[in-house]
Amino acid sequence: MIRINLLAEGRRPAAVRKTRTAALAERNWTNITLTACILLGVIAVVGYWFVLNEHRAEKRQEVATAQAEVERLKPILQEVEDFKKKQADLERKIEVITNLKNNQRGPVRVMDAISRALPELLWLDQMEVKASSIRLNGRAFNVNAISNFLENLDKVPEFMEPHLGTVNEAGEVYKFTIDVDYSLAPPKKDKAAGDGAAANGTDSDGTSGAGTGTDG
Repeated sequence: MIRINLLAEGRRPAAVRKTRTAALAERNWTNITLTACILLGVIAVVGYWFVLNEHRAEKRQEVATAQAEVERLKPILQEVEDFKKKQADLERKIEVITNLKNNQRGPVRVMDAISRALPELLWLDQMEVKASSIRLNGRAFNVNAISNFLENLDKVPEFMEPHLGTVNEAGEVYKFTIDVDYSLAPPKKDKAAGDGAAANGTDSDGTSGAGTGTDG
């Protein structure tokens, strides 16, 4: 005899319906979650775009402000450049004038120094002044006067060490030639010791030496 369980057969459609409902609900939840993630991603992208766009607008505003400041300062910068050019031109003119004055004073200083260095019993016949050297031709009553003249020339700060060229006896006098280099720059050496010795012994004009020459 075959028995059919009618209760089991009657319950089966309800279980199937529950399974289908659960699957549908799970699918709907998955769709909702996916949609929410997509929406969040879109919101994040849109928010980032707005922030980036605002930052770019701020940068553009800063650039525009800086450009406006540059345009405002252009006349002032041009005035500064013009002032620098005028200042440089003025400095060049002052330098030229100073050099001309120094060149004009140079021979005067040289002649004044030689004049102060002349001792007694000695005089010059000729003086040849070049750019940086001097040749002196003169006569003296004795060789001591020539020696004093050399010492006095060596004490001049602008002169280098003088060199005695020739000394020739001509009757009662001695003809001599002296070469000396000079520079109108600051003194080449400290002659304080020599000046002190001159103050203690021989005067700058060589009068002591001249007196010795007179005795000879």
